[in-house]
Amino acid sequence: MAEDKDLRKEETKEYSADSIQVLEGLEAVRVRPGMYIGTTGVKGLHHILWEIVDNAIDEAANGYADRIDIVLYKDGSASVYDNGRGIPVDIHPKLKVSGVEVVFTQLHAGGKFDSESYSYSGGLHGVGASVTNALSSWLTVEVYKDKKLYRQEFESSEVDGTFRSGHPKGPLKIVGDTDKKGSFIIFKPDPTVFDTVQFNFETIAKRIKELAFLNKGVTFTLTDENTYNDDGEFVKKQYCYQGGIVDFVEYLDSTKVPLFKVPIFIEGEKSGFKMQLAIQLTDSYTESVFSYVNNIPTTEGGTHETGFKAAYTKCFNDYMRKNGYLKEKEENLMGEDFREGMTAVLSVKMHNAQFEGQTKTKLGNSEAKITVDAMVTAGLTEYLDNKKNFTVIETIIKKAQAAQKVRLAAKKAKDITRQKNSIDNSILVGKLSNCTGRKAELNEIFIVEGDSAGGSAKQGRDRSTQAILPLRGKPLNAEKKRVDEVLDNEEIRTIISALGAGFAEDFNPQSLKYNKIIILADADQDGAHIRAILLTFFFRYMKELIMDGHLFIGMPPLYKVYKKDECVYAYSDAELDDAIKQIGRGYKIQRYKGLGEMNPEQLWETTLDPEHRTLTQVTLEDAAEAESIISTLMGSNVESRKQYIAEHANFNKEDSFKDKVV
Repeated sequence: MAEDKDLRKEETKEYSADSIQVLEGLEAVRVRPGMYIGTTGVKGLHHILWEIVDNAIDEAANGYADRIDIVLYKDGSASVYDNGRGIPVDIHPKLKVSGVEVVFTQLHAGGKFDSESYSYSGGLHGVGASVTNALSSWLTVEVYKDKKLYRQEFESSEVDGTFRSGHPKGPLKIVGDTDKKGSFIIFKPDPTVFDTVQFNFETIAKRIKELAFLNKGVTFTLTDENTYNDDGEFVKKQYCYQGGIVDFVEYLDSTKVPLFKVPIFIEGEKSGFKMQLAIQLTDSYTESVFSYVNNIPTTEGGTHETGFKAAYTKCFNDYMRKNGYLKEKEENLMGEDFREGMTAVLSVKMHNAQFEGQTKTKLGNSEAKITVDAMVTAGLTEYLDNKKNFTVIETIIKKAQAAQKVRLAAKKAKDITRQKNSIDNSILVGKLSNCTGRKAELNEIFIVEGDSAGGSAKQGRDRSTQAILPLRGKPLNAEKKRVDEVLDNEEIRTIISALGAGFAEDFNPQSLKYNKIIILADADQDGAHIRAILLTFFFRYMKELIMDGHLFIGMPPLYKVYKKDECVYAYSDAELDDAIKQIGRGYKIQRYKGLGEMNPEQLWETTLDPEHRTLTQVTLEDAAEAESIISTLMGSNVESRKQYIAEHANFNKEDSFKDKVV
């Protein structure tokens, strides 16, 4: 564990209030919180926690901390501790208040706008700890520095008849002595701001597990004081990985069959740019590349990924020509051939990272491509020249050659599919009931389970903007099949044709015929399986649908509570109680087993009508965790699936509501 060895840097560079640059004051955060945290829903709630965690991570990423503790308390508050240098406590030269007060009251204030105090920071485009303070009922900071314990308290309340967000209750004070080092921040999200103030333990655990992989040797601890384990103790999770991203790759492949035991590991450092790359190949058919910049997931890739992929492809093609695997007149293999079945984690740390868009999901620095390309080329060339690695190298080449053959066969299949669609679109005849509107941004398509539900949906829909595509059988599980086998499945081909945006590497979201793609399946096991199969397909071959927010799951009601002319629909067990109270004595309950049980009018008013329906948007918060779950639940490893189900399934939940009168 990290406690056995102090991994922190010696504090050679002074870190003081003078290091903090103020870009603008804290204004209007409460008036327009969505501008700063995106949403006041559960995602926004966790965002204000990540702002504090990211500061702790930056201390660790720069070598000053090796421990980060997060605690969730019963009153809804949360705390973050790191054993780094501690927030500056001296007086800021311009603002004449402590560094702590500057950090928590000035928007975009921090020591990360140059490369002196922090060489690497994921918070450059963030909004800072001040927004966490502004959107909290109260916040307290403790700094452990120079054997002294400093404390300052902030609150959001009325001052002289005016409401002030996150104002200091007093100046920073020394309140005791301590041998500890670092910073401790505890805050309580304001329930008048957020839709919910209940932090999700599993959401936080997944993120800090990822961070533990990316920050080798740093110990992360998460404690939930709202929940007890079987021993009567608070639920706690701790993560520390001495192997870093190599451990990460092995974790991602734990439900797959690796083709060689030890992942390839390459690292490089030049002029403040650090790169680490771990690669493993499995017997699966899809590539899974996860990239990060300064600990931020770049789910849309970017220049660093481009550099890695170009270098990897060139190095292996050069090796194959040099060693007789490719004849003079034969064409080089493509990058996708070499990456079939690949699991790779690429982590770079750099100065002045420029991300495309406020979401920070794609790296834009042109120099990153050149630098990563050079580092991967150097490291991979050394690996390929080492005769000890011959078995691994030959395994990769054979896998790539097999993938090339399948790719060429799949290309023919896709060309035939395109040709058929361009001639008469015959694959959709008798299946798709299209909408009459021609503005894609206004249109939506429902992928509906079964002809019965499809018939009701066709009759009940708004024909001007809603298209209906019934599925007449279960689509293929794309996780277990090669791309050519996926394309052989009629239901999959129908979906590809209906959306009109291509497939796999040819997918173009700009060509989508519909702004919303809505999966509509029964609320039973078969319906859940169909949803899982479709989500797997979209994740593997049309991931941009998810990234761009086009994919949704329709939520039909589970219950109809009624008597005489009164009727209330309930979409969950929690809503059922409210519906019963609303209808009152003498109510009846109908439990819907399938969409086909509803007539067109009922389906419209409960599930299709944009004014009253409930849709769940499919998002990709953590691509690596999604990869792990999909490969576990939809892949070929039966034992890992059994283990996951045994750990997470609730076998005690019974369907106790049938058609009955109370």
